Amino acid sequence: MDFAYISEIALYAAFILYLIATFFFGATIRDKHTSKVDGGRSKPAIIGIWITQIGFAAQVVYFVTRWIASGHAPLSNMFEFVTFFGMSMVLAFIILYYIYRLPVLGLFALPIAMIVIAYASMFPTDLAPLVASLQSHWLYIHVSTVSIGNAILAISFVTGLIYLIRQIDQTKRSKQTTWLEIVIFTLFVTVGFIVSTTGFNLADYNATFNYPENDQIVTTHYHLPAIAGPNEGELVTEDAMKPWFEAPGWMLGSDAGRKFNTVIWSIIFGSVIYGIVRIILRKRVGAAIQPLLKKVNPDLLDEVTYRSVAIGFPVFTLGGLIFAAIWAQIAWNRFWGWDPKEVWALITFFFYAVFLHLRLSRGWHGEKSAWLAVGGFAIIMFNIVVVNLVLAGLHSYA
Repeated sequence: MDFAYISEIALYAAFILYLIATFFFGATIRDKHTSKVDGGRSKPAIIGIWITQIGFAAQVVYFVTRWIASGHAPLSNMFEFVTFFGMSMVLAFIILYYIYRLPVLGLFALPIAMIVIAYASMFPTDLAPLVASLQSHWLYIHVSTVSIGNAILAISFVTGLIYLIRQIDQTKRSKQTTWLEIVIFTLFVTVGFIVSTTGFNLADYNATFNYPENDQIVTTHYHLPAIAGPNEGELVTEDAMKPWFEAPGWMLGSDAGRKFNTVIWSIIFGSVIYGIVRIILRKRVGAAIQPLLKKVNPDLLDEVTYRSVAIGFPVFTLGGLIFAAIWAQIAWNRFWGWDPKEVWALITFFFYAVFLHLRLSRGWHGEKSAWLAVGGFAIIMFNIVVVNLVLAGLHSYA
């Protein structure tokens, strides 16, 4: 039995099911017969949550069959880690849905989880044996706990974003509307990364560069046209687009120029998609969404934001600091080493500790709490994307 093939099909099926479920949760917003209280028990909501659970079951099949095919838990590279993060987000949503019966949570949480899964699929999906440094049961314990903690914290971002869209006055331009639109724009940039990478991969674009690194010549392959080439790099492929400029020399890490180039293309495609949406809507995206959220209870959103942090923070602390320190002691004979990943894990810990302190002792509820939840998710994504891929360190994914 080809478990690798079953794994791919199961992940694709989960993605499609999440997409279908999103439409059903969207239907609850326009259901005039649905009240703020019984929204979670309306027929579209019931269908949506059942489809979501079937999709989650399909993703569990992906996880198990990939584990069988590879011989180890699928948490060892960027594709596997981010996919598990997306799966954990869906699990966190399902649990919180049954607690609070809030259908609008699915309308926002599932698309963000799908963006995360689609983002993961842009990285190499090949099965590979574990390198020596990862051959430990602490890989499963540490990485899975961190991912689940981050996923629960991510739900606070979802409810915080919904709260801000609903509550901020969209009739006039202000600092709040500007920052809110910037947050929404970053989601479009992520979609731009997926679209640009998929499009040029389908076109089979490839350009080879040679560049100096650590006193030797290294070869790198660009799968997007080179707007930013490697620092001091030389284009080898004939008829390929010549870079407009070189990546700054201070950008460290393997293939820093190629990664910087990917960021540029993501911003370009994301801006184009965002611009098209703005032209169609003829207003800010947040202002267009706001009328659809009139029935949503803001106090309930605020409660879910707090509960998500209250649950996710200790889980993240357990996996990102305690379990991480134990594994570091076993692997590197030290509990702490100021590696970039360790530093940002500590920053994440302090940020959410401050969140809870301000919430409980200073009364930071409502909009202030929502903005903190959005900021915390930005730190999480910086840790997952930039620290893993750009900053050189012991935790960097290849």
